[in-house]
Amino acid sequence: MVPYGGFWWRVLAAIIDGIVLQIAWSVISGVLGFGWMSEGYMTDFSGGGAMGASFYQPAGISLVTNWLYYALMESSKFQATVGKLAIGLVVTDLEGNRISFLRATGRYFAKILSAMIMLIGYIMVAFTARKQGLHDMLASTLVYKTRDPRELETGADVFA
Repeated sequence: MVPYGGFWWRVLAAIIDGIVLQIAWSVISGVLGFGWMSEGYMTDFSGGGAMGASFYQPAGISLVTNWLYYALMESSKFQATVGKLAIGLVVTDLEGNRISFLRATGRYFAKILSAMIMLIGYIMVAFTARKQGLHDMLASTLVYKTRDPRELETGADVFA
Protein backbone atom coordinates (compact mmCIF):
# COMPACT_ATOMS: atom_id res chain seq x y z
CA MET A 1 0.00 0.00 0.00
CA VAL A 2 1.26 3.46 -0.90
CA PRO A 3 1.35 5.81 2.11
CA TYR A 4 -0.48 9.10 2.14
CA GLY A 5 1.52 12.32 1.97
CA GLY A 6 1.65 13.50 5.55
CA PHE A 7 1.68 16.97 7.02
CA TRP A 8 5.43 17.62 7.20
CA TRP A 9 6.10 16.23 3.70
CA ARG A 10 3.45 18.60 2.37
CA VAL A 11 4.92 21.54 4.33
CA LEU A 12 8.32 20.82 2.75
CA ALA A 13 6.72 20.67 -0.71
CA ALA A 14 4.96 23.99 -0.04
CA ILE A 15 8.26 25.63 0.92
CA ILE A 16 9.89 24.42 -2.30
CA ASP A 17 6.88 25.60 -4.34
CA GLY A 18 7.02 28.95 -2.57
CA ILE A 19 10.64 29.39 -3.64
CA VAL A 20 9.82 28.39 -7.24
CA LEU A 21 6.86 30.79 -7.35
CA GLN A 22 8.89 33.63 -5.80
CA ILE A 23 11.54 33.25 -8.48
CA ALA A 24 8.85 33.18 -11.18
CA TRP A 25 7.10 36.20 -9.68
CA SER A 26 10.39 38.13 -9.50
CA VAL A 27 10.97 37.52 -13.20
CA ILE A 28 7.37 38.39 -14.14
CA SER A 29 7.29 41.54 -12.00
CA GLY A 30 10.66 42.64 -13.36
CA VAL A 31 9.51 42.19 -16.96
CA LEU A 32 6.19 43.95 -16.32
CA GLY A 33 7.79 46.71 -14.25
CA PHE A 34 6.08 45.97 -10.94
CA GLY A 35 8.08 46.60 -7.82
CA TRP A 36 7.72 47.71 -4.26
CA MET A 37 8.43 51.31 -5.11
CA SER A 38 6.27 51.50 -8.24
CA GLU A 39 4.04 54.52 -8.37
CA GLY A 40 0.68 53.67 -6.83
CA TYR A 41 1.83 50.32 -5.44
CA MET A 42 2.45 51.62 -1.95
CA THR A 43 -0.40 52.77 0.26
CA ASP A 44 -1.17 56.46 0.10
CA PHE A 45 -0.33 57.67 3.62
CA SER A 46 -1.23 61.28 2.87
CA GLY A 47 -4.73 60.81 4.22
CA GLY A 48 -6.48 60.37 0.90
CA GLY A 49 -6.86 56.65 1.53
CA ALA A 50 -6.69 55.75 -2.14
CA MET A 51 -4.41 53.18 -3.64
CA GLY A 52 -3.56 53.27 -7.28
CA ALA A 53 -4.85 50.58 -9.62
CA SER A 54 -1.29 49.34 -9.96
CA PHE A 55 -1.57 47.94 -6.41
CA TYR A 56 -4.22 45.48 -7.57
CA GLN A 57 -2.54 44.50 -10.84
CA PRO A 58 0.37 42.59 -9.22
CA ALA A 59 -2.04 40.86 -6.81
CA GLY A 60 -4.26 39.77 -9.68
CA ILE A 61 -1.33 38.57 -11.76
CA SER A 62 0.07 36.72 -8.75
CA LEU A 63 -3.27 34.98 -8.13
CA VAL A 64 -3.51 33.89 -11.77
CA THR A 65 0.14 32.76 -11.82
CA ASN A 66 -0.27 30.68 -8.65
CA TRP A 67 -3.58 29.19 -9.84
CA LEU A 68 -2.15 28.17 -13.20
CA TYR A 69 1.01 26.77 -11.61
CA TYR A 70 -0.88 24.52 -9.19
CA ALA A 71 -3.77 23.56 -11.46
CA LEU A 72 -1.68 22.85 -14.55
CA MET A 73 1.03 20.93 -12.70
CA GLU A 74 -1.32 18.84 -10.53
CA SER A 75 -3.54 17.93 -13.49
CA SER A 76 -0.55 17.14 -15.74
CA LYS A 77 1.00 13.73 -16.31
CA PHE A 78 3.32 14.51 -13.37
CA GLN A 79 0.33 14.92 -11.00
CA ALA A 80 2.44 17.21 -8.83
CA THR A 81 4.03 20.61 -8.51
CA VAL A 82 7.81 20.99 -8.54
CA GLY A 83 7.86 20.82 -4.72
CA LYS A 84 5.77 17.66 -4.62
CA LEU A 85 7.87 16.07 -7.37
CA ALA A 86 11.06 16.86 -5.46
CA ILE A 87 9.95 14.86 -2.44
CA GLY A 88 7.86 12.20 -4.15
CA LEU A 89 4.24 13.26 -3.68
CA VAL A 90 1.41 13.01 -6.22
CA VAL A 91 -2.16 14.35 -6.22
CA THR A 92 -4.91 11.93 -7.27
CA ASP A 93 -8.66 11.56 -7.13
CA LEU A 94 -10.12 9.17 -4.55
CA GLU A 95 -9.51 6.20 -6.88
CA GLY A 96 -5.85 7.06 -7.46
CA ASN A 97 -6.36 8.52 -10.95
CA ARG A 98 -4.98 11.75 -12.36
CA ILE A 99 -7.20 14.74 -11.60
CA SER A 100 -8.71 17.05 -14.20
CA PHE A 101 -7.77 20.69 -14.63
CA LEU A 102 -11.22 21.64 -13.29
CA ARG A 103 -10.74 19.55 -10.13
CA ALA A 104 -7.23 20.95 -9.69
CA THR A 105 -8.69 24.45 -10.03
CA GLY A 106 -11.31 23.69 -7.38
CA ARG A 107 -8.61 22.28 -5.11
CA TYR A 108 -6.49 25.41 -5.55
CA PHE A 109 -9.30 27.80 -4.67
CA ALA A 110 -10.39 25.57 -1.77
CA LYS A 111 -6.88 26.11 -0.37
CA ILE A 112 -7.83 29.76 0.11
CA LEU A 113 -10.66 28.60 2.38
CA SER A 114 -8.24 26.24 4.19
CA ALA A 115 -5.99 29.23 4.87
CA MET A 116 -8.76 31.68 5.80
CA ILE A 117 -9.89 29.66 8.80
CA MET A 118 -6.62 30.12 10.71
CA LEU A 119 -4.92 27.43 8.59
CA ILE A 120 -7.11 24.76 10.19
CA GLY A 121 -7.89 23.37 6.73
CA TYR A 122 -4.17 22.63 6.33
CA ILE A 123 -3.64 21.41 9.90
CA MET A 124 -6.36 18.80 9.30
CA VAL A 125 -3.80 16.88 7.20
CA ALA A 126 -2.01 15.89 10.41
CA PHE A 127 -5.14 14.45 12.01
CA THR A 128 -7.27 12.80 9.32
CA ALA A 129 -7.02 9.10 8.43
CA ARG A 130 -6.18 9.68 4.78
CA LYS A 131 -4.08 12.80 5.49
CA GLN A 132 -6.58 15.08 3.76
CA GLY A 133 -6.83 18.80 4.28
CA LEU A 134 -10.13 20.62 3.93
CA HIS A 135 -9.22 21.50 0.33
CA ASP A 136 -8.59 17.79 -0.41
CA MET A 137 -11.95 16.84 1.05
CA LEU A 138 -13.79 19.52 -0.91
CA ALA A 139 -12.06 18.52 -4.17
CA SER A 140 -12.22 14.75 -3.45
CA THR A 141 -8.46 14.35 -3.79
CA LEU A 142 -5.68 12.46 -2.03
CA VAL A 143 -1.95 13.09 -1.83
CA TYR A 144 0.25 10.00 -1.94
CA LYS A 145 3.90 9.54 -1.07
CA THR A 146 5.22 7.58 -4.02
CA ARG A 147 8.92 7.35 -3.29
CA ASP A 148 11.57 8.14 -0.73
CA PRO A 149 13.65 11.14 -1.91
CA ARG A 150 16.80 9.44 -0.60
CA GLU A 151 16.30 6.76 -3.26
CA LEU A 152 16.42 9.30 -6.07
CA GLU A 153 20.21 9.39 -5.78
CA THR A 154 20.51 5.64 -6.46
CA GLY A 155 17.69 5.49 -8.99
CA ALA A 156 16.04 2.67 -7.03
CA ASP A 157 12.31 2.22 -7.44
CA VAL A 158 10.35 1.65 -4.21
CA PHE A 159 7.65 -0.37 -6.00
CA ALA A 160 9.89 -2.54 -8.21
